[in-house]
Amino acid sequence: MPEPGFRAQIRGWLTENLSGEFASVRGLGGPGREHEAFEERVSWERHLAGAGWNCVGWPAEHGGRGATLEEQVIFHEEYARAGAPARVSHLGQELLGPTLIAFGTPEQQRRFLPAIVAVEELWCQGYSEPGAGSDLAAVSTTATLEGDEWVLHGQKVWTSLAQVADWCFVLARTEPGSKRHKGLSYLLVPMRQPGIDVRPIRQLTGTSEFNEVFFDGARTARDLVVGEPGDGWRVAMGTLAFERGVATLGQQVGFRRELQALTDLAEANGSARDPVIAERLARAWMGLEVMRSHARRTLGDSAPGVAEVSKLVWAKWHRGLGELAMQVRGAASMVAEDGFDEWQRLYLFSRADTIYGGSDEIQRNIIAERVLGLPREVRP
Repeated sequence: MPEPGFRAQIRGWLTENLSGEFASVRGLGGPGREHEAFEERVSWERHLAGAGWNCVGWPAEHGGRGATLEEQVIFHEEYARAGAPARVSHLGQELLGPTLIAFGTPEQQRRFLPAIVAVEELWCQGYSEPGAGSDLAAVSTTATLEGDEWVLHGQKVWTSLAQVADWCFVLARTEPGSKRHKGLSYLLVPMRQPGIDVRPIRQLTGTSEFNEVFFDGARTARDLVVGEPGDGWRVAMGTLAFERGVATLGQQVGFRRELQALTDLAEANGSARDPVIAERLARAWMGLEVMRSHARRTLGDSAPGVAEVSKLVWAKWHRGLGELAMQVRGAASMVAEDGFDEWQRLYLFSRADTIYGGSDEIQRNIIAERVLGLPREVRP
């Protein structure tokens, strides 16, 4: 059960503090908009951390609040309802931090967790490669142990916020000749060093939050492998499980705000009188209710297929919302003046929702093979 008054406490704090110097960051950032007020959002998160509202679900001994699962849900819901800006340190707080708490050594925890809580170091994720996107087991980036250092060679792609990150958690092949899930290791690699080249990828929206990252002799310390060498697949799967945790409830509050704004637009421009659009708006509302109900029912459930179903549901719904936005706007959606407006940007970026974070095809394969017991897809 949540602490009495927890919702009122966080709601009051957000109302009071998203004002003054931080009033201007309301609603900024997020997928396709990470370039917005980046430094101001970093300052906001440090302010949040100073008040003890960062990493709320982490154990107190690691700098968190030790919030219960229900309290974490409340926090993310209220954060989204307040219009607080998208988090710049999400990858450290929601992915790498919990991974280190679960799998890291005490030395790794002492070195990295305080800096994540204080928003002093930012992280990126070195998973996908040109030949290994959603098929993560096909990674070919190598790391060879030379004395007291791992030396990395290879390429990662679609690396969110690599251009501003201080560190990267990298899945690399450390056993020559190994294949698929075997011989992989989970390494912590400093980004600001010779041997790392970050090249931004320009997207349809004109922004460049994704990057290619080239490792050409980059180095990291021998002891900065999480788990045992060769056990990287298990650790990486642990990270992916954390990725689809309670923060998704806050994401859905953001979706609800987008749907309400689109419904208001449809009523204002008269398109809501079109029975086809009216039906699609109603179906979008019902889809969001189903999504929320599923998320609450399965919260904390690590059974096979739960995370994959969740990803399929929200990705398809949000991509459909982008398409509906273009239908509501009509012919005006085809014209961009001084850059894209919020609805055009939503449509363009949401095309990627069913690809990043595990493509729909891969999610369906996992459900078919691991949950339904269907024959495995033929692989080369």
